[in-house]
Amino acid sequence: MASSCFLRSILFSSLPTSLPSRSDSLSAFFPKNLTCSSTASLFESLSVSSIGSGSIRILTDRRGKLSAVKSMATKTAEIGKEEKKRVEIFDLEENLAIDLAKFTADLSDKFCKERGAFTVVVSGGSLIKSLRKLVESPYVDSIDWSKWHFFWVDERVVPKHHDDSNYKLAYDSFLSKVPIPPGNVYAINESLSAEAAADDYETCLKHLVKTNILRVSESTGFPKFDLMLLGMGPDGHVASLFPGHGLCNESKKWVTSITDSPKPPSERITFTFPVINSSAHIALVVCGSGKAEAVQAALKKTGDVPAGSVSAEDELVWFLDKPASSKL
Repeated sequence: MASSCFLRSILFSSLPTSLPSRSDSLSAFFPKNLTCSSTASLFESLSVSSIGSGSIRILTDRRGKLSAVKSMATKTAEIGKEEKKRVEIFDLEENLAIDLAKFTADLSDKFCKERGAFTVVVSGGSLIKSLRKLVESPYVDSIDWSKWHFFWVDERVVPKHHDDSNYKLAYDSFLSKVPIPPGNVYAINESLSAEAAADDYETCLKHLVKTNILRVSESTGFPKFDLMLLGMGPDGHVASLFPGHGLCNESKKWVTSITDSPKPPSERITFTFPVINSSAHIALVVCGSGKAEAVQAALKKTGDVPAGSVSAEDELVWFLDKPASSKL
């Protein structure tokens, strides 16, 4: 049965014939004005320090890029899997954006070849700006955009043309510049209440599982996105999961709503931690000195910040600029 998931597309090219199409009636929800190796010899070790239960090695290469590679081999008792984390620190945010583009493009190539689809989740805020290199050469012409499926980890329940909309932010800076098929872009139905919009989005994800676009984690039973691109707030929140909020403990729902967000707008939907942490790969992108304390608390496990609870089934990479890493 076709999904009614409101997840509407934006403009671009037509749907490929190999992927399920969506009802034309869904377009009514769109605003009419929105269209759409290096080798080890290159590195010199500078220092080693402890972070959490692992360690972080600060490295520099000939281009002046700083990398911090965190080795983790601690199996969690609850699920018995090895936690894999890596921390990379860059002199400049520009270099971070360059490496983030390559990281994303490499995973796109891998999954498009392996499974014929690439499921990508983004957040709002400065994360979208850090994706800007993907809309430039060589990636804009080499990535197989027709196989991308694009989601939001959280969204504000506001019209799509509203300045607070994560959809608008992504559309203006990214989606309008790449040919992802309209039916592969999944926005919330903002005409519903926050609770109903969250249920609606979860229904859509379950439909995509049935059509084999979206995988399910064998270990958790939650959807397993190929890549989740996350930002972090100065208070350490990720998605719309805020410090001390009860939603951080939600263990059953895939998508849930929040009506008392400490950061406006108050009404939002958000993926839950079980969904976030079932992702194959996660890039957690953080820039700026204003987030340095939250980065320290998350990585050294010295504070109760939601970002410290993020994990991934295959790989979690922290992309930090120097100001954001200044307290490590």
